[in-house]
Amino acid sequence: MSTANPSVEKVAQVILPAELLAHWQGHRTLTRKVIEAFPEKDFFEYSIGGMRPFSKMVDELLSIAGPGMKEIVSGKAAAFTEAVAHGNSKAKVLALWDEATEEINANWAKIGVDKFHDSIKLFGQYEGTIQSSILYFIDNEIHHRGQGYVYLRTLGIEPPMFWDRN
Repeated sequence: MSTANPSVEKVAQVILPAELLAHWQGHRTLTRKVIEAFPEKDFFEYSIGGMRPFSKMVDELLSIAGPGMKEIVSGKAAAFTEAVAHGNSKAKVLALWDEATEEINANWAKIGVDKFHDSIKLFGQYEGTIQSSILYFIDNEIHHRGQGYVYLRTLGIEPPMFWDRN
């Protein structure tokens, strides 16, 4: 079986925008469950192997997803910052997570299917397409959620099942 890319695309679309959004939101649902599983203190303080506490990883995710989608739709670049005002409250982080989920959904509806291959330079520095940027958002979240799983297991906490995205 050849894995070479054909010079002429034979299929106009493999996944519908609504399917991609549902896939991403399934991951966000699971990541939210991982956040919920952490004891408050450990969410903000626990780390191993020189990695950041999980809260700092979540700050990064919050700083990318909602603001990134807003920039994709508006075309207005904003400087990237991981400063998230949650006052070291897990309840506030979860509220911000839910707000970002709503922001993603609202902005998603504003992206025409014809725009996904448009070039973009997110946060004024990350070049790619709208599609590649969204896929990065998802990949980055999965990566950090995996680190959260390791933290939970080392704390003796059974993490949510990786397949449970409902």
